[in-house]
Amino acid sequence: MVFAFLALFSLSALAGLALRKRLHERHLTSENMESIRLVTGLMVTFAALILSLQLSTARTHYDVTSAHRSAYAARLANLDQCLRVFTAAADPIRLKLRQYTAAVIASTWPREIAPEVAGMPDPRGMAVRGEDSGLTRLMNDIGAEVDALETAGLEHSAARCRAAYAAVLAARWNVIEDANTASGGFFVCFVSFWLSLVFLSFGLQIPRLALSAAVLAIGVFSVSSIMFVIVDLNFPYGGVFHIPSTAMREALADMLR
Repeated sequence: MVFAFLALFSLSALAGLALRKRLHERHLTSENMESIRLVTGLMVTFAALILSLQLSTARTHYDVTSAHRSAYAARLANLDQCLRVFTAAADPIRLKLRQYTAAVIASTWPREIAPEVAGMPDPRGMAVRGEDSGLTRLMNDIGAEVDALETAGLEHSAARCRAAYAAVLAARWNVIEDANTASGGFFVCFVSFWLSLVFLSFGLQIPRLALSAAVLAIGVFSVSSIMFVIVDLNFPYGGVFHIPSTAMREALADMLR
């Protein structure tokens, strides 16, 4: 992706340089160039503002998504801890909870080594983003069995487990909604077009000197990097800056102890 932005902005700057070479000298008077600089300065100001806001928004969304994933893992581990009070009566539920957690890890991070739990659903074909129907059914089965637990003398523990299951559901929906957030592809295309015009204007203004070309190249690389980071942060489970599976794997490891 970063190479696409580099290519786009570099071609825009080169087009500006080529256009400057072809223009007649009467178009390159100090008055005309000053007018171009004024318009370019306005565009650069708005571009800098938009990029800073977009980077801040993308980073905030990434941090919130990461926090929700960590909270989800903690809720799953907490439900398992609660069920241990019921000893053998809760073993089938705890097994399903381990199967569910392992399947979530395998489907969300398909490029990593999948954990193996006996009887876990096949993660192939599961939704990487959003809600998966197979995992939903398994989670609903877990909830039904938690509600049906024998509570003779353990009413307080049963109530605590039902509350823990409700917390798992809330955390699960937070994760699902985070994954379904729109990436703003149209907006990225619009900003890229705008920045292309800015670099076209830069290429039109700078003199044909090595130092000027080097400074322009640094600008192209810097803005391309920022655009790449903004786009990448909008894919929290598939980008370079992806959310790791550490929290979910630690929750599963705790369930297996």
